[in-house]
Amino acid sequence: MIRGLHHNAYRCRDSEETRRFYEDFLGLPLAGTLEINETKSGRPTATLHTFYQLGDGSYLAYFEAPDMPFEFKVQHDFDLHIALEVDMPTLQAMFAKGKAAGLEVRGVSDHGFIRSIYFRDPNGYVIELTARLPGHDAAMNPATNDARAKLDRWTAGRTAAN
Repeated sequence: MIRGLHHNAYRCRDSEETRRFYEDFLGLPLAGTLEINETKSGRPTATLHTFYQLGDGSYLAYFEAPDMPFEFKVQHDFDLHIALEVDMPTLQAMFAKGKAAGLEVRGVSDHGFIRSIYFRDPNGYVIELTARLPGHDAAMNPATNDARAKLDRWTAGRTAAN
């Protein structure tokens, strides 16, 4: 049985620059680091793996691996983003904090069951902060929200179009 998320890992350009965003700006404490000098296949490397703790005990993690090529690009929300849950006062405070810090901040977007704001981290990844609205649990309940039927309709429409 899958119990939950332990960590979600990404590449980063610079571990300290990444730390400043996640720890200093977002407030996620740097909880651990691993210095990796050799891969499991025996290849020498100089890689740093950092972990930032979320309130539920899970982590966002980053690899700085300068000896391994990686194409960093500005991500579109639909391509890649991670949504971190906050309460509504925190959402509003982080919106103001991002604006005051001169960061790219988008939102507040009302999705019907959540409200969200969006930042771009130093690596180009989109970070969404989201607060639940009344009705969230019903909107996310597959027993009552027709999620499977909507997916089936979408799939049938794509199949018919092709």
